Amino acid sequence: MSNLNDINQTLANLGFHGSYHPQDITFLLNITQLKPTPVAEKERLIQSGKKHYSEMISEEKAPSPEHLKHFQHAFKHGAERLAREAQQLSQALMARFPNQPIILVSLVRAGVPLGVLLKHCIHQNQPCFHYGISIIRDRGIDFAALNAIIQQHGAKNIVFVDGWTGKGAICRELTQNLQSYPELFDAGWEIPRLVTLSDLGGYSWLSASCEDWLIPFGILGSVISGLTSRSILREDIDQDEAKLDCFNPEKWHDCVIYTHLEQHDLSRQFIQDILNIIAQQPTQEKIEWNNQIRLTQQKHCLSTVDWIAAQYQINNINHIKPSIAEATRAVLRRVPERILIRDEHNPHVQLLLHFAQQQHVPVDILGSKLGPYHAVTLIKKVGK
Repeated sequence: MSNLNDINQTLANLGFHGSYHPQDITFLLNITQLKPTPVAEKERLIQSGKKHYSEMISEEKAPSPEHLKHFQHAFKHGAERLAREAQQLSQALMARFPNQPIILVSLVRAGVPLGVLLKHCIHQNQPCFHYGISIIRDRGIDFAALNAIIQQHGAKNIVFVDGWTGKGAICRELTQNLQSYPELFDAGWEIPRLVTLSDLGGYSWLSASCEDWLIPFGILGSVISGLTSRSILREDIDQDEAKLDCFNPEKWHDCVIYTHLEQHDLSRQFIQDILNIIAQQPTQEKIEWNNQIRLTQQKHCLSTVDWIAAQYQINNINHIKPSIAEATRAVLRRVPERILIRDEHNPHVQLLLHFAQQQHVPVDILGSKLGPYHAVTLIKKVGK
């Protein structure tokens, strides 16, 4: 049995653990202060090209009682599934890396809760280290933070963790970024070792399923991710220079710690609640996953996204946010034009329908035309 306190002290001293226990994760991010940008203004700046989305964050408010009610619903209906699939993913990882340390690198923020659960499951059998680093669409992974991990642990046992894939944009970014790190790829796979709970896009090296379901941690933000914000990239960071100075936290991507939400924080309790279920319902099953499953799913995803783009005359594919989790986050953080739903009676989409009613966002019910997705949010095109 390994020790849950598998911590690299060098990196732990440079990073932080947010509101998690220190042994759960080391975030390799630079903590900063950044004045929030109102959502409408942020959308205008993004679409005008004046700023990249990663240079701004909106204010994150405490979840409303209605939002928490939907989270409790998601937990009630999805906690046992999450507990089972976290164990199955862990078993599959240990089979791929027998009797070796496994280095989990969660992509902030959506990968973090899953990464914490995987560490708890794996540590019972073998060493496991867990980090949280930034990756930003169109800007890339935080090479400085990644290089710091590689210098301490090597690259051959690194596994990236994300909560889900929607269109696969982050995995494509990861794949493009890591071409010069062949140790992060396995023979026969043209993608890096990315582990997810739900691979709707068909871009994961290992996933628990291809289903669009109401992942409990997918519908909350910082209060279930250690009180960390989405990662931020300063304009003045020279990525090539940062790679060489990888043990300097000021060269890493930034984040904000939302201390004003401390009293609403569920991060530790959520992990403990899932671990309690795991203790009551242990399983030795492994996930059945291979490249053929992935590629079939990818084809299904791409044809659906193409249909949505054509049907709604969307030129910028980034304005399509598919999957229940992605659609929910888009409604909270962006300016939605329309929400597409497969079945309005599905209990998994009721929070989205609540937000749609609250914000007067039109909803289209599309049935099987939504392909593998139960929900999609379309971002509104705003004036520049």
